[in-house]
Amino acid sequence: MSTDSTLTSKGQTTIPKDIRETLGMKSGDRMTFTMLPDGTVLMRVKNKSVMSLAGSLRKKGQKAVPVELLSR
Repeated sequence: MSTDSTLTSKGQTTIPKDIRETLGMKSGDRMTFTMLPDGTVLMRVKNKSVMSLAGSLRKKGQKAVPVELLSR
């Protein structure tokens, strides 16, 4: 998917609607930009909650530990 956007004099731009919808973006989501050595820029959307990772590291046969009980 490729689409264009324009940079304003304030350094702002609008992420095109089809891109926002595909990425599931909503107002308030944060993004991280990474510049690669070849000049390519990666944009990652940070719109997932830590809670969505709960149980993802559970070993087979073990009970899941609620996030509230994890040590800090």
